[in-house]
Amino acid sequence: VQLQASGGGLVHPGGSLRLSCAASVSRFSIAEMGWYRQAPGKQRELVATITRGLTTRYSDSAKGRFTISMNNAKNSMSLQMDSLRPEDSAVYYCHAQTLGTRDSYWGQGTQVTVSS
Repeated sequence: VQLQASGGGLVHPGGSLRLSCAASVSRFSIAEMGWYRQAPGKQRELVATITRGLTTRYSDSAKGRFTISMNNAKNSMSLQMDSLRPEDSAVYYCHAQTLGTRDSYWGQGTQVTVSS
């Protein structure tokens, strides 16, 4: 499984960004997809996940501001990030876990910087 992430960039506090992650296989081969992030000097942390059955899960920091969704036709996943804060600045990584074997795959990171 290959994952191609896109959509990072520089945004002012309070602004919005949309991250996308395209998978090389049908989403029906995947048990769960998600976004994680890692800021300098910190551990990688969960941001949001979505299951094959479209159940979503968010970190406390992301709840109410971020929305994760699946695009069935494109085998892709998106993360809409609104009301961004400087502390959201990090490298964001797309992740997928396959059905059956539960193998774990990571996309390349995409930088999100929230700064005035």
